[in-house]
Amino acid sequence: MLAAYQLEHHHLRKTPLSVKDSIPAGTIWIDALEPDEDEREWLSGYFVGGLPGQEKVDEIEASSRFFTDEDGLHINSLFPHKVGQELRSINVSLNLRLDRLISVRGEDLSLFRLLRQYLRQDRIHATGPMELLLHLFALKVDYLSDSIEDVYKILEPASEQVFETENLDELLRMITRQEDSNGKIRLSLLDTQRTLRFLQRYQINQLSKDNRRQLKEMLADIESLLPHTQFLFDKINFMLDATMSFTNLQQSKIIKIFSVAAVVFLPPTLIASSYGMNFNIMPELQQSWGYPMALGMMVASAFGTYYFFKRKGWL
Repeated sequence: MLAAYQLEHHHLRKTPLSVKDSIPAGTIWIDALEPDEDEREWLSGYFVGGLPGQEKVDEIEASSRFFTDEDGLHINSLFPHKVGQELRSINVSLNLRLDRLISVRGEDLSLFRLLRQYLRQDRIHATGPMELLLHLFALKVDYLSDSIEDVYKILEPASEQVFETENLDELLRMITRQEDSNGKIRLSLLDTQRTLRFLQRYQINQLSKDNRRQLKEMLADIESLLPHTQFLFDKINFMLDATMSFTNLQQSKIIKIFSVAAVVFLPPTLIASSYGMNFNIMPELQQSWGYPMALGMMVASAFGTYYFFKRKGWL
C-alpha cells in the first residue's frame, strides 16, 4: 500500500497512491507499507540506484545500513513492534532527501500510526522531511524507554516468586521472554544511536538549531537508557540462576528422600535375606518365636538407621 503526505499549514494530508499515479506536488513523505512487486517497481523509478532489496535492508554492517548516494541518505533502522506479549524488531528502510522522506516497511508498525496521530492532534509539528524523521526517532526512543519500564514492572514481582511459586515452568518462560525483549530493546537502542550519529555527521549543514538540540537530547536519552538494559540483563541472569538453583535444590531433596529410604530399608532387607537362605541348620526357623524375632529385628534396624540420620541432621 502506497501513501503520499503533503504538508498543509503544519498538517499532513494523506493521499493514497497507486502504481498509475504520479507523486502529488508538495509531498514530503511517501510511505510504502508491505509493497507488492508492482509497487516496488513503481518506487524504484524514483531511485537512481534502484530500491534496496530486503537482503540489503537486513544486513548488519554499518556501510550497508547507513550510506549516501545520488538519492540522498539511506537508513535501515530497527523499529520495535509488540505483538501480544512478544516484542519484535522490524527493519525499516528510510531514504531522506532535501524535499521528501521515503519509508518502506513490511509491517504496519504502531510507531508510524502514532506519528500520524500526533501530527493530526498538533502534538508535534513538522516543516519538512528532516523534522518528520527526527520526530519518528524521538517517538521510537520514548517507546523503547517505556518498554524498559514494562520489563522492570514484570520482573519486580517475579523476583519474589522464584522461591515461592510451584509453577516454575511458567516462571522460566516469563523470564526468558523478558530476556529476549530486553535484548531486542538494547539492539534497537544501539541501532538508533548509530543512526542519529550518522545523521549528525552527514547532515550537519542541513540541521537547524532545534534539530541539533533534538538530536543531542535523543543521544543523551539513549546513553542513559543503555545502562538500564545492562542492569536488566544482570537481573535476568541472576533470576535464571536462582530459579535453576532452586529447581536443582528441589530435585536434590527428592533424590535425598529416595536415598535415605533405600538406606533405611537396607538393614531389614539384609535380615530378611539372611533368613531366606534356607540352610538346614538355622535353629530360629524351628522356634515359635523365630518369625516375631526376625520382624522385630527388621523394624528395630529400620528405626535405628532413621534415628541415626535424624541425629546427624541429615533429615
